[in-house]
Amino acid sequence: MRTFIAIELPEEIREALGKIQEELKRSGADVKWVTPKNIHLTLKFLGDLNEKKLPQIKEVLDEVVRNKTTFPIRFSTLGAFPKIDSPRVIWVGIDQGDSETKAIACELEEKIAKIGIPKEKREFSSHITLGRTRSDKNLDGLVEEIKKLENLWVGKNPECLIKTITLFQSSLSPLGPTYATLKEASLKTT
Repeated sequence: MRTFIAIELPEEIREALGKIQEELKRSGADVKWVTPKNIHLTLKFLGDLNEKKLPQIKEVLDEVVRNKTTFPIRFSTLGAFPKIDSPRVIWVGIDQGDSETKAIACELEEKIAKIGIPKEKREFSSHITLGRTRSDKNLDGLVEEIKKLENLWVGKNPECLIKTITLFQSSLSPLGPTYATLKEASLKTT
């Protein structure tokens, strides 16, 4: 069972991010775009999980959110990994809420490692993946579009209040992945 833990985003935010994808598609680059309804902020990718570990993962999720309160996140710049001039992953970052998402991701990482799921090799970065390049086709045009839109939201950054953390199952198909909620853990309200 392929699984991950993430922050689900409100529909209006996913739609706004979908509009950015539409702008970037004009470049004609060979990118596998995340379907807007599937856009989320991943906190921990668990990969193929033995179903026997599911109760432990759910318990960890409850434990992590138990003392965490709801918090706002605000979207900031558009960027790419490893860098804008050679994009492999196109993403949108967050500024407000970054420390909260990092703290939750770090705690999940530590507690989940104790039940036998390896830690990530890379340090966690609060971002929302919009797409992944599949080839070098029209990369220059994509880089140009990313740079045009890089500061799109300066001064009018959308934000939302994060109230839950969700454990998802991801099922892959030729039409792309579909996500099913396995557990939703609510943060405390302030």
